[in-house]
Amino acid sequence: MHIEFQGAARTVTGSMHVVHANGKKVLLDCGLFQGHREEAKRRNREFPFDPRSVDAIVLSHAHIDHSGNIPGLVKQGFTGPVYCTPATRDLCEIMLADSAYIQVRDAEYLNKKNRRKGEPPVEALYTPGDALKAMAAFRTLPYHRESEILPGVSVTFSDAGHILGSASVRLSVREKGRSFLLGFTGDIGPDDLPIVRDPEFMGEVEVLLSESTYGGKLHEPPVDREEHLRRDIMRTVERGGKVIMPAFSVGRTQNIVFILHKLKDANSLPDFPVYVDSPLAVNATEIFKKHPETFDEEISAHVRDHHDPFGFSRLKYIRNVEDSKKLNDSPDPCLIVSASGMCEAGRILHHLANNIGDPRNTIAIIGYQAEHTLGKRLVDGAEEVKILGSVHKRKAEVVKYNAFSAHADHEGLLSYAGRFDRKVLGKVFLVHGDEERAAALGEALVERFGYDTSIPSRGEKFEL
Repeated sequence: MHIEFQGAARTVTGSMHVVHANGKKVLLDCGLFQGHREEAKRRNREFPFDPRSVDAIVLSHAHIDHSGNIPGLVKQGFTGPVYCTPATRDLCEIMLADSAYIQVRDAEYLNKKNRRKGEPPVEALYTPGDALKAMAAFRTLPYHRESEILPGVSVTFSDAGHILGSASVRLSVREKGRSFLLGFTGDIGPDDLPIVRDPEFMGEVEVLLSESTYGGKLHEPPVDREEHLRRDIMRTVERGGKVIMPAFSVGRTQNIVFILHKLKDANSLPDFPVYVDSPLAVNATEIFKKHPETFDEEISAHVRDHHDPFGFSRLKYIRNVEDSKKLNDSPDPCLIVSASGMCEAGRILHHLANNIGDPRNTIAIIGYQAEHTLGKRLVDGAEEVKILGSVHKRKAEVVKYNAFSAHADHEGLLSYAGRFDRKVLGKVFLVHGDEERAAALGEALVERFGYDTSIPSRGEKFEL
């Protein structure tokens, strides 16, 4: 039995790990890599293994950096099942279709440029038809029930507390007369994340693949983060500006809407309009409403009291492009939540282009920003940025919140790791984190628990 790390190794994107067990090949996640355009194009098109050789995929959750290249794998010959929770399956149905639409649209844009230059056309990474075909492979498993997915290979999902339907994965492998337990955290959420339940312990394992996104970093307490957001909104509204908030359509947008709902309920915010400008976020919110069984007690209480946790007065969900464009013409203060969360695609680019040059406005960055993204350049204080091919001078204020992250911070990850029996857990591999973050977490794991830790590079293989 061995494992090879082919994505989210010394980076936070493109989650993909291959487990060779009992003569079978199991893929843990199959995410899109996001980063330098040419590198991303190459890595997303060229799998480091034959897709036809993969027997099954076990998917931790629906975020595109974990699920987004399943249609690409199917397009290149994968014919096995994809196992996930029911809520993850429902989210993937809309997210993979949306991703396919973006792939086709991007290819059309590039081909217009290529025609003018006399260069050959490019093919979309995958199409809506590929995404639809991929969805036919999905099989759902509930939390907490061990299920055999291949001969000698069983999986159990536990709630990871990251987004709706997110799971930590426990693989039980029977090989050559012995049993072996391998754990994969997926993305672990913090204990105080709105909407979803706190992360559950997956049970004892002998080898653990742990995310390390916020190794060495601590989040603000929930009360402080909501007050900071309230103050930043008030300051912007008082000077007559707009708050432009890039947010991932699934998870982050719904969390922010619920927090704004609570602030409005408490009369802590003035009467100004809030827009969620993302068709995917609108569709995702409907799926959240379909899965109240995954909610934590706070939001369940809202539902019991007949409150819509994803709606309040002056909140408007926007689907069509014309209504989105009208937001740019409005001179009045408002808050616009739009995708993508790292400012790399989607309607947020148009809102940034139209508002970044006004010092009355605020750009509120509420999530992790990977290297080489527009969001990271904004967080780093760039005075000029390129948006949709044009250079813009940044005059708007930029504020950054790590506290709204759907990832556990340094202490949260250590707390989760400390629940394992140190006599059983023999090895920890740190994935889904930049090198500095993974190193900080690794040092703490050694110092506090004495775990044998490694930070694998892409392509590395380890015998287990």
